[in-house]
Amino acid sequence: MQRRTFLGAALAASTTSRLFAALGAARWDDAAGVLERASASKQVDAAVLHVVQDDEPYTRHFGKATSGDAMFLLGSISKPINVTAVMTLFDQGKFQLDDRVRKYLPAFTGGMRDDVTIRHLLTHVSGLPDQLADNNTLRKQHASLPEFAEQAARAPLSFAPGSRYQYSSMGILLATRIAEILSGLNILTLVDRGVFQPLGMKHSAQGLGRFSLADMISCQMDGAAPESGAGDPQAKEWDWNSLYWRKLGAPWGGTHASAPDIGKFLAEFLQASGKVVKPDTARLMITNHNPAGATPRGLGFAVGRGSGSPGCSEQTFGHTGSTGTLCWADPATKTICVVLTSLPARAVKPHPRGLAAEKVAMAARR
Repeated sequence: MQRRTFLGAALAASTTSRLFAALGAARWDDAAGVLERASASKQVDAAVLHVVQDDEPYTRHFGKATSGDAMFLLGSISKPINVTAVMTLFDQGKFQLDDRVRKYLPAFTGGMRDDVTIRHLLTHVSGLPDQLADNNTLRKQHASLPEFAEQAARAPLSFAPGSRYQYSSMGILLATRIAEILSGLNILTLVDRGVFQPLGMKHSAQGLGRFSLADMISCQMDGAAPESGAGDPQAKEWDWNSLYWRKLGAPWGGTHASAPDIGKFLAEFLQASGKVVKPDTARLMITNHNPAGATPRGLGFAVGRGSGSPGCSEQTFGHTGSTGTLCWADPATKTICVVLTSLPARAVKPHPRGLAAEKVAMAARR
């Protein structure tokens, strides 16, 4: 009788646990419904929603994404991932945040350039542009990342370093170029060894890595960002879906990953687990470094309420991508939200990624 009682109690506990898990997962159904409708109407070709709260994961896939592990071109979510690889070298004592860039890139000198620090590069206050003036020409020529970096080192600054905020993909590029020089590794290898492998991100690659173009979700190009070649009928060989761009692994926008892998990445900072960077460094990266009045930024991350969805706390950190992606983590509710879609961010407003993420933020606070 005692054994039967024990087995009955165990079965009841297991059933109750599954019931509570199912009820908990139902909180995210409204968010999933947004993407389900967007997919059914053919507005969005492919999407994945991944939510984690209190270590309980929820993943749904839609349209041409045939599993939760479908890999998307992340766009600018690439930035915090690449900056994390850079910060592994900070943990090794190879540089300080307030080191002048010219210490590592001697060509980056003259005028206001002499005052630019690595911190300026990572927080978008360096004065460097987002995209180079000859971006399209470089991409048409299938330029390498060192060629992009060489051009970025010569780009004129828009203002005195630290005096203003101006979103800058080229600032992130130069920071990763410094990391390549210090480590002796290219950024594709550094990200793989320093970030993906320690976090067990098995469906992620800087560039294509061990994957092929066929393994990746294609971007919808209607409404795509101008720098991606949108509107240029000659851009097929260098747009977001081209083999050139997918292989290049641009640190400002060329990372591929699945939604659950992005969840693992954000958890490294939400939990300060120390798997990739030291806990103090993780906290440093999601802390605002910019002066009052400037857009708040961590190191590679957007931070504050504006980095999440309506309803998120001031502690939130994350990033968006022009390819139609979004991710954030809110320590106040212990929630991670990742929405990856194939629909460019500029294609429609409101965008389904934002609508879905807002539903997550609202449900997380209940």
